[in-house]
Amino acid sequence: MGFSMEKVLALGIDLRAGLEYTGGNDKYASALQRYYMTSDKNKAKIKESLSLGDLESFVITVHSLKSNSKMIGALSLSSKFEALEIAGKNKDVSGIQQNIRAALDEYETLLEVLKPLGEVAEYKAPGEISGEEAKKVADSLLEALDDYDDEKAGELAKKLAGYPFRITQKGKLKDATEKINDFMYEEAADLIREIITAIE
Repeated sequence: MGFSMEKVLALGIDLRAGLEYTGGNDKYASALQRYYMTSDKNKAKIKESLSLGDLESFVITVHSLKSNSKMIGALSLSSKFEALEIAGKNKDVSGIQQNIRAALDEYETLLEVLKPLGEVAEYKAPGEISGEEAKKVADSLLEALDDYDDEKAGELAKKLAGYPFRITQKGKLKDATEKINDFMYEEAADLIREIITAIE
């Protein structure tokens, strides 16, 4: 059975929020597929961090899931992962135990509806770039900023926007682009260095 957007929306996904956060239909479709494709890794990380009592690793994973869920408009699920993130930061193990099942159940329900996306070829929106390419573009962008080449830096920043960053990093890239336009090269470079760490 193929993918059904109606089934996604029936789960209470906020399509308008998802389109706004991702930047349009093509990017939203790509984000949904990536969300599904990273799920096995995320579930394994949660299981491992809880079994080892590694709350730091747990917080990193649920923070990522909070952001990615919000990005696709799964706002209820994002809130559940946020509650787990807060509990993890506070070392509130009983709070995690109380809330983890509801979060993972809702996550599994969404993943089941997204499952057909995992059975098709990788979808990329026009202008979307891979992590490997994004790292090269970011390095070139830092060099352009070091050379005070605002024209080249602006072009590279635009190209870097093709990488599917999470909401926070998207905001930082937008800020960096504004700094480039204002000839604030060092500040722009600092922001680019921050978002490079989010490129996978």
